[in-house]
Amino acid sequence: MVDDLLTRTSEAPGAGRRARVTGPYLYLVLQCERLELLGARCSLADAARVEIGRGAARSWSTKPLHGDGARLDIPDRFLSQRHAEVVHVDGAWRVRDLGSKNGSFIGGTAVTDAALSDGDIVELGHTFFLFRVEPMAVRGRSIVEATSLAGPRGLRTLVPSLEQSFSSLSALASAASPLVILGETGTGKEVIAKAIHELSGRSGAFVGVNCGALPASLVESELFGSKKGAFSGSTEDRVGLIRGADQGTLLLDEIGDLPLEAQTVLLRTLQEGEVRAVGAARAVPVDLRVLAATHHDLEKLVERGRFRADLLARLSGFTVRLPPLRERIADLGLLLIALSQERGSSSEGSDSRFALSVDAARAMLRHNWPMNIRELEQVLRAALVLARASQVPGEPLVISVDHLPRTVRLDRSPRVSPTQHRQKPPPEGFDDRRAAFVTAMVAHRGNVSAIARALGIARMQVHRWIRRYEVDPQDYRTGEKKSDGASEKSDDQRLEQT
Repeated sequence: MVDDLLTRTSEAPGAGRRARVTGPYLYLVLQCERLELLGARCSLADAARVEIGRGAARSWSTKPLHGDGARLDIPDRFLSQRHAEVVHVDGAWRVRDLGSKNGSFIGGTAVTDAALSDGDIVELGHTFFLFRVEPMAVRGRSIVEATSLAGPRGLRTLVPSLEQSFSSLSALASAASPLVILGETGTGKEVIAKAIHELSGRSGAFVGVNCGALPASLVESELFGSKKGAFSGSTEDRVGLIRGADQGTLLLDEIGDLPLEAQTVLLRTLQEGEVRAVGAARAVPVDLRVLAATHHDLEKLVERGRFRADLLARLSGFTVRLPPLRERIADLGLLLIALSQERGSSSEGSDSRFALSVDAARAMLRHNWPMNIRELEQVLRAALVLARASQVPGEPLVISVDHLPRTVRLDRSPRVSPTQHRQKPPPEGFDDRRAAFVTAMVAHRGNVSAIARALGIARMQVHRWIRRYEVDPQDYRTGEKKSDGASEKSDDQRLEQT
């Protein structure tokens, strides 16, 4: 054993027990011309040397062509038979080219013998890898193929920590306990919720409601229903979204934006198992599974008086945090195929058989995806349309770098691990640029479109700055932000407004 990361522990002996495989991991993210093979996760716990080369099929063995260690065969015609090796030497992992015809690359730079850092993208032939120093242990074998992952499409991942969270969600799916799904905008919270409903076996419908999109004056009637004549404009009885999810699953998306008054009524509904429509004399029993999703930190909202602590306690049966796409880039190949298959099941037709050019793959792996899986979905949708429009009859469908939007093509930001990103000191002038951005937020009350128009930039760039400067637009939409000189209102005034 070279060090702690090169250990492999076993569970207590017994029939059917499987070893717990630890990192570091070498992820096979995608093969440009064979995307349908999906990705794979290779544990380096038992192999201080992994030889990589061309083979008839993807396979992992402990018999390399030369020397000791392991061998990874990949059906990539641009790989040499003995292309490169990933080897542990003097406490560090390295990539060594073995005299390949097409060379080996780290982060797009050709290398013959170079050290690997956490988060490095390794390119061999037309196959792309991700190196991660993750000590997280998972049950399984040294290599796990994404094609072998079970469960609904939304609960499949190669990332060990996320795999464990998804495993817990699968186990809890049939229970009646509520769940909270946290994550940045576009990380796939609704997809996860639908997967949980699919596994739950509940006979009713899945009903998703975006709490932030409900008109403030109609929140209660939309959620709880209303009787004819209960208020001006109420011309008929309305069942409401909660009763529409009876015997099924109700997703309260962006629940952090739900007004306090509606939170009070929702809490009563969850406690009593019944709902009373606006204007109704009696409540009606309702049986539903409640899932809540938000990009907000609900505990901080509780501290600010914008979210009820007792409602949070009622909802928090189990909490899962979805990482942003930039932190689960190992799943890029898997997600591309999953998204294309979803598109194929729609009226737009199937594009699940396609390839990427090397330049397109490099650009997509380098991009930081500020809007996460939702952005990836839209980029893929447009790229497939453009690729089909330029496709030569009889030739395979290939997405080239020219089919990608300019924001993806020109993103040259280096990819770093989440730990590296957090520890990196802010660049010179960071505070001044953040202060200017906050000023714009105050002036336009957190309206992203208005800020983009005023600054003459794309909305996507505004969203990037929101993440870079850790600014929450919601804090400025009611004029309540005190810091940075934005508002002088007292805490009591802010609570009264909320």
